Amino acid sequence: MTGNQKEPGYAAALDTAARLLGRRLEPFLELGPGEPANAADFTRLATLHTFGDAWPRTDVLDTRTRALISMTIAATLGTLEPLRGQLRIALNTGVAPEEIVETFIHIEAYAGAARAFDGYQIARQVFLEAHAAEDPR
Repeated sequence: MTGNQKEPGYAAALDTAARLLGRRLEPFLELGPGEPANAADFTRLATLHTFGDAWPRTDVLDTRTRALISMTIAATLGTLEPLRGQLRIALNTGVAPEEIVETFIHIEAYAGAARAFDGYQIARQVFLEAHAAEDPR
């Protein structure tokens, strides 16, 4: 199914993503050269499930806790580009940088130093990005 803007819940999912990430997802969801038309279905489904179904479920786990869990999963799996987004979400939902560092200490203990160091390099970049946004001098 294409025609993403007409699907119920898709606009809300995009708004949730923008609120969590601090930026709109739409530029990242546009089809690129050579992609088949059904690639739009993949991004629509992933966006709907992630930001329309999973993230809004705050009755039991709040958004901040979900952010820490998602960041930990991405770091442990070594999915570094998704980790960048999860770190942005964590910071945007009130997770302190010190808590992120403590999480990486725990990741190191359970997932290993190499995985934690790789992920922490992304955290350093996101910290720098956040600092530059706060103090644009």
